[in-house]
Amino acid sequence: MKQEQFLHVLTKEEAEAIFHRHLSLAPLGEECVPLEHSLGRVLSRDIVAPVDVPYFNRSNVDGFAVVAADTYGVDEESPAELGLNAEQLAPGVVPQEEVLSGTATAIATGAIIPKGANAVVMVEDTEVRDGAVLIYHPVVPGENISYAGQDIMQGETILREGQALSSRETGVLAALGCAAVWCYRKPRVAIISTGDELIPPGQAMTEGKVYDSNARIVGDAVRENGGEPHFLGICRDDEAELEATLRHALAYDMIILSGGTSKGAGDLSYRVIARLGPPGILVHGVALRPGKPLCLGAVGPTPIVILPGFPTSATVTFHEFVQPLIRTMAGLNREERRTIPARAAVRFNSRKGQLEYVLVHVVRGKEGYTAYPIGKGSGSMTTFSQADGFLKIPTNQEMIPRDAEVDVHLLSRDLRLADVTIIGSHCVGLDYLMGCLKRQGVQGKIINVGSTAGLQAARRGEADIAGIHLLDEQTGDYNRPFVKPGDGLALVRGYVRRQGVVSRPSDGLPPSFERLVELAVAEGKLVLINRNRGSGTRILFDMRVRSCAQILGMPVDKLTESLRGYDTEARSHNAVAASIALRKADWGLAIETVAHEYGLTFTFMQDEQYDFVIPAAKLSQPTTQRFLDLLRSDLARAGLERLGFQIPPDIGTILLVA
Repeated sequence: MKQEQFLHVLTKEEAEAIFHRHLSLAPLGEECVPLEHSLGRVLSRDIVAPVDVPYFNRSNVDGFAVVAADTYGVDEESPAELGLNAEQLAPGVVPQEEVLSGTATAIATGAIIPKGANAVVMVEDTEVRDGAVLIYHPVVPGENISYAGQDIMQGETILREGQALSSRETGVLAALGCAAVWCYRKPRVAIISTGDELIPPGQAMTEGKVYDSNARIVGDAVRENGGEPHFLGICRDDEAELEATLRHALAYDMIILSGGTSKGAGDLSYRVIARLGPPGILVHGVALRPGKPLCLGAVGPTPIVILPGFPTSATVTFHEFVQPLIRTMAGLNREERRTIPARAAVRFNSRKGQLEYVLVHVVRGKEGYTAYPIGKGSGSMTTFSQADGFLKIPTNQEMIPRDAEVDVHLLSRDLRLADVTIIGSHCVGLDYLMGCLKRQGVQGKIINVGSTAGLQAARRGEADIAGIHLLDEQTGDYNRPFVKPGDGLALVRGYVRRQGVVSRPSDGLPPSFERLVELAVAEGKLVLINRNRGSGTRILFDMRVRSCAQILGMPVDKLTESLRGYDTEARSHNAVAASIALRKADWGLAIETVAHEYGLTFTFMQDEQYDFVIPAAKLSQPTTQRFLDLLRSDLARAGLERLGFQIPPDIGTILLVA
C-alpha cells in the first residue's frame, strides 16, 4: 500500500486559522432542561428572579415575635413581662393574630412574622411563666428577621448566560421556584478509535496488542468541557469499515478519531475523510511536539479531528485544538490557563522548527518555583496524570538552559503543591512509605531523577526529602561522603537493598557480572537496559564496567561502545525489570525486590545503603516529622521487610547534620 507523506506542516496559529475559517464558532442552540437534570449544564439565558427570596418576612430563630420597644432596658435582673398570645407560628402557617405592644407570639425558625411584630427574641433569652413570657435580653427593630427580598429581589438578574450550573446554582434556581431552565444544547461528539492493535479494556491481553485508553481519555475530556461523548467503537485498518463508521458519525456535531494520522501505510483515516465530502482535509501536520501528525478537517458543518495515537500527543493536541472548540459549541467561555514563573531544574532540549510542549512537575524551593521535566515520551499513559503543568519551547529555540526563567502553564486553575515532595532515586520501599503517609492524610509527590539530582534538589531546598544510594569509589562507603559541611543537609539512616544482575530465567545467562559483560561484548547479541546517569545503580554499574575493562585489557570507552544498550537509560528499577520481562532487553542491574516481582533471575552483586537526605531547615516541619516517625515505626519495619529489604536497628536516626 502506498504511504502518504504529511501534506503540509503548518504552525499552530496557521492550522487554527484554517480550521476555524470553515467552522461555525458558536453554540449549537438551546433546549429547556428540567431542573433535576440541569447539573453541569450551561445557561443559554439570564435568570431573572420571578419572586422575592424570601417571599415573606420570616423569623431566623426559634423564639417570640415582639414589638422591639417593649424590650428596651431589660436585663437578667429586671426582665419585661409580656402577655403570651395563644397562636403558635410554625413554618407555612399564616398568622391570624396581631402582635400588640405588651404581647408576644411564639414563633419557629422560618415562620412568617405576624402583623405588628418587628423583632424576634431568641427562646434562650426568655422564660414562659403563668401565661406570660419574661424577656431577659433587649432586641432592636429587625433583629432576627429576614425581610422579603432581602436575599433576592424580584426582577434581579441572578445568573448569567454562559454559567455552568453547579449544586450552588441549582439550589438558587430551586429557591426561585424554577422547575426548568433554558440551557445550551450539549455538543454530541462521536469518538472512534482506529488500529488493528487496539483492544478494549477488559479483554485478555495478547502480544502486540494495546488497550484502547485514548477513547476513555478523550471521552471524559469531552464531558469535562461540556460535551456529550458517544463512543462508536474500535475500527480496524479497513477502509470500508472505517468509511461506514464515519458516515454514521456524520449525524453527530463533531467527530474525533485517535490514530490514523501518521504516514504509515496502515493509517487510513485521512484518506477516507477526503472522500466523505467538502471541505475534507484542511490541515495534516502541525509544527508541534508532541502532536505533529494532527489532522483537522470538516465535512459540511461537522468538524473532524484525528488525534495522534500516542496518549500524551493525543492529550496535548486535544487541549490545544479540540477543547476550545467543544467549549464554544457548548456555550462555555474559553478556559484561560494560569501561568506561574519558575526556574528550569535541568536543561530542556528541543528540536528547532517545532513548538514543543514539555510536561513538568512544579516544586517550591528557596527562591520560588522549579520545573522538572516528566521525561516519559508521547507514548506514556501517566505523564498527564502526574504533571502540574507544561512549558512551551518556541519553534526557533533548540533548548532552555538550566536555571533559566520559564513560564509554566498550569493544567488546573490552582496549583496544589504536595504536602511532601521527594526527589531522588526510585525505590519500591519509598513507594510503600508514601502509601502509608497517604493513608494518614499526607499527600506526597515522588520525582525520580536519580540520587545525584536528588541530592542537588535537597541542597536547593526543592526536595523535602531525597532518597539516595551514592557509592564513593575511594572509601566504598554509601552516602555519608556526599553530604558536605555547609550543605545544610541532614542524613537519615534508611534501609539496605540488595543490588544485582537481573535477566530472564529461560535465557540461562552467566551468574557472574564479569562473565556476562565478556559474553555481551564477544557475541554482540545481548541487549542491556542501563540506569540513568547520576543514579546510584549507574555509578555501581560503571565502576564494575571499569573493572571489567581492566580484566579484558580494553579501554573503557571501547567496552561501553561494545555493550548493546549501554546508552539506553531507565529511570527506575521497575523500568529495568519491565524491559527485560517484556523482552525489550536481556539484562540489567536492579534490586532483588523488583527482580522477584517480575519473575526474573537475580544474581547478587552487593548490598547498598538507601538513605534519606533532608534539608536541615525542614527537619522541624510537621510532614518531615511524620515521615521520620513512620520510618522508625513497627509498621514501616514490617512492610519494608515484607518487600525484601534489610532493616538496620538505627533506621530513622539522624546520622549527621552538615
